[in-house]
This record gives sequence, structure tokens and C-alpha cells, in this order.
Amino acid sequence: MKHHFAILTSILVFFLFIGCKSSKVELASVSNVKESLTYLASDALKGRQTGTKGLEKAAAYIESIFKSNGIKPYFETYRDSFKVKDIIGYNVVGYLEGNDPVLKNEFVILGAHYDHIGTAKEVKGDVIANGANDDASGTVAVLEWAKYFSKTKSNKRSVLFTLYDAEEMGLKGSQHLAKKLKEANLELYTMINFEMIGVPRAKEETMAYISGYEKSNIAEKLNGYADKEIIGFFPKAKEFQLFMRSDNYPFYNAFKVPAHAISTFDFTNFDYYHHVDDEADKMDFEHMTNFINLMIPALEGMINAPTKEIQLNNE
Repeated sequence: MKHHFAILTSILVFFLFIGCKSSKVELASVSNVKESLTYLASDALKGRQTGTKGLEKAAAYIESIFKSNGIKPYFETYRDSFKVKDIIGYNVVGYLEGNDPVLKNEFVILGAHYDHIGTAKEVKGDVIANGANDDASGTVAVLEWAKYFSKTKSNKRSVLFTLYDAEEMGLKGSQHLAKKLKEANLELYTMINFEMIGVPRAKEETMAYISGYEKSNIAEKLNGYADKEIIGFFPKAKEFQLFMRSDNYPFYNAFKVPAHAISTFDFTNFDYYHHVDDEADKMDFEHMTNFINLMIPALEGMINAPTKEIQLNNE
């Protein structure tokens, strides 16, 4: 009897072990990515212009994702409010504390802007500039990573998931938040801004490129952590000074740490920048989901590196 009991116990332990190994945290799915982006870029939000009801709906949606996934507010509430002339804007900031007693005092910021321009030149009776690629796509990516890390708790450093308002008014939201965090003496390790990742590049190109490629070793490190070349150099990024034209730049200015933007839009693969046809149905959801999931080991490597392996280059 004891012999049979021992065999049964061994079998049970074996299957429990197999079950645990196979119960990995679910990665981003095409259906979830599509659902979030379709809402954020819907006509109901009327182009998410700063100071409008559409922008408020987008903020509430982001907050609901944070709340339902256990991402805490970094400030008293999720909203980091500021004024641009007589308009009130607000960044939405979620916080996931690191699990390492020492490294949790260092922060990584993952961000994107969730505002857009509201309306644009009329085409066939449509004036709503939905901003699906610009930048509902980056916003959805940040939300998917918030979901992932909230489930795995695989972050030794603390992470801020930051969605910026008033980028379209001249990076006003990110300028405000960078200044506020610097004045609070936040120890920032790295910051990555995700800008227009809704369309794929040509097959012979790297999947994405990073602005300010030459300013740090971040591309090399991210590719190493991912064990795959996801991030490359794009000459036009330097020519068009993209490093200074997105929400990474205020953090670079304030903290003088590696702070870059990653994009898959390269001026050849999408014709609808600030256009009413920047719609959800123009997005490649398979590409988006693939990018989001391929970036996970890259982000985990950065967030969990035992030392500050990503450094600014001497220019």
C-alpha cells in the first residue's frame, strides 16, 4: 500500500511540476491590442485633443487598465495635472515598485503620448484626426507592458508607466513631469518613449529604430537582452532631429541619462501623419503585438540588470 501511495505521490508531483512550468504569464494578444487601440482611436474620443471630453475619456480608460491590473498611482492620484495657458492637461502615471531591496530605488520610465490633434483637413466628410498610429499605438504598448509586469512582478527596479498629454502642443506634458520628478530627486536609470509603432517597416530593415542612437549604448544592450536585433539605426532620425521632437527629450534634458524614443514609422510606410485617415483599420495589429512581445525580454533585461549597464556615450 505504501509503495502504491509513493508512486501516486510521485506522479502527482510530476504533473504539478509540468503544470507550473506551462502556466506562463500570457503575453499581449492581437485581440487585446486591437480592442484597446480601436477604442482610443475611435470617433467617440474625437481625436483626443488636450482639454476636451475625448481626452478625458482616454485618460479614464488608461486609469481603468492601471487600476484593474494593480498598477498604483505614483502621485496622490493617477493624474499629474498642469496648465497650458488656460487649458488643463494631465499626464497619467502608474507605478510598479521594484522587488529588489536596493534596485527598487532606481526607476525606469516607459512612456507614450495619448493626446492627439483633434481635427484635421476634411476628407469625404471626416474631420476627426483619430491618431491611431500617433500615438494610440505607443499608448497601447505601454498598457500591455503594465499588464505584463503587474502579473509577473519580474521587475527589480521600479517602473513608471507614463502616458503624456499635450505632446502635440510642444511636449508640454513630458516637460512638466520630467521637471517634477527631477525636483523630487527621482533616481532615473533610463527612459524609453514609444512613438508610432502601429505599422511595420520593410522586411530588409530592422523592426524598429531608436532616436539618438549614437548618444548611448541602449540599442546594443536592448538587442542583447532580447537575443535578437529589434532596434536599429535610422539615418533620417538624426537628419530630422527626432531625438529632440518627442517625449524622451525633456527627460534627457532634466536628468542627463539615456532617454530615447523607439518607433517603427519611418516616413515610407504610413501616409497619414496628422491626417483624418490615421485610423485603427490602417494599423497592423499582428506587427504591433509581435513588437510588444519581442520587447518584453529587452525591457526585462534593462529593468533587472545588476548594474547600470546602459550608459551615455562620451560625445
